[in-house]
Amino acid sequence: MTHELSVTRHIAAPPARVWDVMTNHIEEWWCPKPWRAEFTGLEWRAGAAANCTMYGPDGEVHANPGTVLAYDEGRRFAFTDAIVGDLEPSGPFMIGIWSIAAEGDGTRYLARARHWTEEAAKQHEEMGFTDGWSACADQLVALCEAGCWHKG
Repeated sequence: MTHELSVTRHIAAPPARVWDVMTNHIEEWWCPKPWRAEFTGLEWRAGAAANCTMYGPDGEVHANPGTVLAYDEGRRFAFTDAIVGDLEPSGPFMIGIWSIAAEGDGTRYLARARHWTEEAAKQHEEMGFTDGWSACADQLVALCEAGCWHKG
């Protein structure tokens, strides 16, 4: 049984546009404003580093090292914090899975956080999962629907 939290949105933009924004403009939607995210060395392939640092408006800095678990072009990608560096185990919190699929004349976006335990899922919910991941989803929707994307 997975201990999953999720957020979904319908985006009034074609899947190719949504995928482009999700992957080539990830820092523009990844964390709720006024926070910002910076990815270093991100390669879109399984096994690559997925190191993200989040910067808060009051000088907060949160490093989030991780690994790309899956990358299926145009469909989904997944990160985990359970593996860092050169296949070093880390105290696992979750596996994040972001996927899209064509739906009507737009795209269905789904972001899922799977946790090893019910307690970890509950902790993530209490940390503000719904508000935080919903804000990110809304930022992604706004970028995609405004056409603020560049074929990359």
